[in-house]
Amino acid sequence: MASIRALLALAYLASVAVVAQGDCVYTIFVKTGWLPKSGTNSNIGLEFFDKKLHSYKIDNLTEWGNGYLADEGHNYFERTQLDVFTGYGKCFDDAICALNITTDGSGTNPGWYSEYVEVTVSGAGKACKNHHFEVEQWLATDTFPYSLTTHIDDCAAPVRDTAPGAEEED
Repeated sequence: MASIRALLALAYLASVAVVAQGDCVYTIFVKTGWLPKSGTNSNIGLEFFDKKLHSYKIDNLTEWGNGYLADEGHNYFERTQLDVFTGYGKCFDDAICALNITTDGSGTNPGWYSEYVEVTVSGAGKACKNHHFEVEQWLATDTFPYSLTTHIDDCAAPVRDTAPGAEEED
């Protein structure tokens, strides 16, 4: 019976390794601002984009990347705090250059002031890519800009499907 359990455990570990083999490792730093009431108990989601608008979405950052770098019971997104998350996700051919940040507005302190988000993506045989997004904005319904989401686009220019010198049809 013990040998069957050992074989099942090895099969499980092998399947996890196969799933993770095509993925990249994401390390995400999220800095909450210093303003009064900057912290939140809400769920925070991120969606990353490359210049071709390929994307990778994380619906709930603390569920996705929790447990590796923080103590059990850690309160995320507190005032002046730098939180670190790590997990597996989709690899991009191009560098990440745009970001959507959302909060669901739940919890006793639903408003949140984000200072910045920094992401590093690496994978086997792939170059390590890093991008720092300056946010410096409230995500709240009771404070300007009165929205639970924001988009930061640091991509230099949109990629055109038309060859240089060719005319686009209207």
